[in-house]
Amino acid sequence: MTKEDYNKNIQTLIKWANAYYVEDNPIATDEEYDKLARACLAFEQTYPQDSHPNSPNKRVGGKVLDGFTKANHLSKMWSQEDVFNTKELEDWINRAKKVNEKLEFYCEPKFDGASLNLIYENGILKQAITRGDGTTGEDVTNNVKTIYSIPLEIKEKTLLEIRGEIVIKKSDFEKINEQRLKDEEAPFANPRNAAAGSLRQLNPNITAKRKLFFNVWGVGQNSLNQKKHSQMMDYIYSLGFSKPPLQKVCKNVQEIEELYHKIIESRNDIEMMLDGMVIKIDDLETQEELGHTVKFPRYSCAYKFPAVEKTTKIKDILLQVGRTGVVTPVAAVEPTLIDGSTVERASLHNFDEIARLDLRINDEVIIIKSGDIIPKITKVFHDRRDGTQEEIKRPTNCPKCNSELLDEGTLIKCQNLDCPSIVTNSIIYFASKNCMNIDGLGIKIVELLVEKRKIYDILDLYSLKYEDLQDLEGFKEKKINNLLNAISNTKGSELHRVINALGIEHIGEVASKQICLEFGLDAIDIDYDSLVALDGIGEQMANSFVEFMRVNNELVTKLIEIIQPKVEEKIEVNDNPFKGKTVVLTGTMSVSRGIIKKNLESLGAKVSSSVSKKTDYVIYGEDAGSKYDKAVDLGVKTLTQEQMNSML
Repeated sequence: MTKEDYNKNIQTLIKWANAYYVEDNPIATDEEYDKLARACLAFEQTYPQDSHPNSPNKRVGGKVLDGFTKANHLSKMWSQEDVFNTKELEDWINRAKKVNEKLEFYCEPKFDGASLNLIYENGILKQAITRGDGTTGEDVTNNVKTIYSIPLEIKEKTLLEIRGEIVIKKSDFEKINEQRLKDEEAPFANPRNAAAGSLRQLNPNITAKRKLFFNVWGVGQNSLNQKKHSQMMDYIYSLGFSKPPLQKVCKNVQEIEELYHKIIESRNDIEMMLDGMVIKIDDLETQEELGHTVKFPRYSCAYKFPAVEKTTKIKDILLQVGRTGVVTPVAAVEPTLIDGSTVERASLHNFDEIARLDLRINDEVIIIKSGDIIPKITKVFHDRRDGTQEEIKRPTNCPKCNSELLDEGTLIKCQNLDCPSIVTNSIIYFASKNCMNIDGLGIKIVELLVEKRKIYDILDLYSLKYEDLQDLEGFKEKKINNLLNAISNTKGSELHRVINALGIEHIGEVASKQICLEFGLDAIDIDYDSLVALDGIGEQMANSFVEFMRVNNELVTKLIEIIQPKVEEKIEVNDNPFKGKTVVLTGTMSVSRGIIKKNLESLGAKVSSSVSKKTDYVIYGEDAGSKYDKAVDLGVKTLTQEQMNSML
C-alpha cells in the first residue's frame, strides 16, 4: 500500500465509521470495515511517521489509568441561568435589551449529558477536559479519542476550545443496561448517569465499548472572526461535528415559544435525552457587552421543560440535621418514576410548609420534578383521606443527639455542637471536591469515623493515625494509607480553599477568594467594617463571616497552623497609564482580545464589557462596531492597538 493509497483508504474508513457510529446508517459490512482497518493498521505500524492523525485505528482504548489528572480550561465553562415560563423568559430578554434593543436569538435543544471541553491546537485534538467546577476539570483525553463523533483532526489550525455534551442515545442506553444486568451489575439510573460514568472510566477500553456521542453547543477561547453565534456554529459543524436537530435563529418571544413547544412535541422522537432548550443572543459583540454574573453568562439561558407531575403517597417524614444545626423535614414517598429516574424523596423546606399544605403521613400528593431541581410537593389531596392519615408534629428533640431543639418558628435548630450530624456534615463539606478535595473521605467513611468516635471535628482529621483505622471494617492497608495521604496532601492548600471549606453561611468560593486576596491571614480577625467595604460583600455576608470567626477563632487558628496554607499576595502594580482605569476592548486585534485583557488586568486595569461615561479608554481593532460608536457619542477616549502599545 502506497502512502497515497493509505490516505485514500483512511478517508474511506472515516466515512464508514461516521455512517455507523454517528448517523446509525451503515454503508459497509463489519467484515469490509475490519479488513480495510487491518490493512491500514499494518501500514501505520510499518510507517508510523506517515500515520494519519484522524485514523480510526487511533480510537482503540489505551492502557488502564490509576486515576485522572486535573486540567485547567483555557476559559471558564459557565453554568446556565434557568427560566421556566414565558414571564421569566421575557424578563431575561428585557434585561438583555438594556444593552441592545435589536436582538435575535439562537435556539437549540438542550441535551442532558456530561459537559466536555475539547482543546484543538494546530488542528489536532490536544486535550479533552470534563467541566469540573468550570475552571478545572479532569483530563479524559484517552477516553475521548475512542468517541467517533469527535474528530481527532480539524482543518482550523488556531487554538480553539469546542464545548459540548457527551450523551448516550436511548437505544444504546437500553442495550448497556441489558448487558449490565446479564453481568450482575447495577443498571444505570438514566442515560445522563451512563454517559458521565462511561466518560470517566479508568479503562479506556470500556469507554470504547459504549457508543458515546458528542453534541456541540459552543466554543470557549478562540480567534474566529464570525460576528454571529449562528455563523460560528455553522463553521464548527463544517469542521466535522454533528449538527443537532431543530436549531433556529428566532426574532422574538413568539418565535422562541413556537420552537420551544415544537421541541417538547418532538422530544420522544429525538434519540438523546433532552431537558430543555438553550437560548443565546446571536450577536457576539452583544454577548461580550452583556458579560457574566458570578455564575452565569447574561447572554444565554436554559428554557427548561415543564415540570413533570406525578401522584404518589407520603410514607414518612425524615428529619435531616445540617452542618449549621438546622433541622429540615424531608418527605419519604412511594417510589415513583419521573422523567427517567425513580423519586423516593421530596423537599419540604420547613415545618411551616407542612402546616401550609396541611400535610399528613399516608396522604396522596402531587410531586413535580423539573430538570435537576429536587422534587417537591405541590398539592395534597385532602378529599382522598381514608382515616389512616397521621398528623405530623414539630420535633422537640434532635433526631441524632436527642438534645432539646431551639424552635425559632421557621427554623428549628440543634444547638449541640457535638451533635454527630453537625460534626458529620461539616466534615463531609470540608472534604468535598470543591473544598479540600480529600479523595476517599466520602459520606459513609465520615459517618463511620464519627460513629466510632475516631474524630470529633475537622481538626481530628489531621491527628488520625494508621492504628486508629486498622480495626475498622473494610479498612485494609492500602485504603488506610491512601486516606491518610489524601488528608496530608491538603497541607499547603490555598488559603481561600480552607476558608471556603469551613462552610460559613453565605460565604462561597468567590467570596472566600476575594476576602483572602484582600486580607490574607488577617481575615481570621477581620472586622465588619473592613469586610463590608469590599465590592460584592454585603451586610449579611460580612455579619456571617465575622460571627463565624468570633465563635470558631480557636479552631480556625489551629487549622491554619496545621495546614500552613499558601497565601496569595495581592500584587501592587507599578504606576502605568492603565492602572485603575476602566477599559473596553472591541474589534479584531493582532492577538486575541483574551490575551490583551489579561495583560491589561495585570497592569491594574478593569476590563469591562460595556461602554459608559465611566469608561476611560475604548481600545479598538478592525471591524469595531457599536462599542466604538458609543464611545464617540459619549466622548470616551479611543485608542488603536498600536496607540495602546506605545503608551506601554
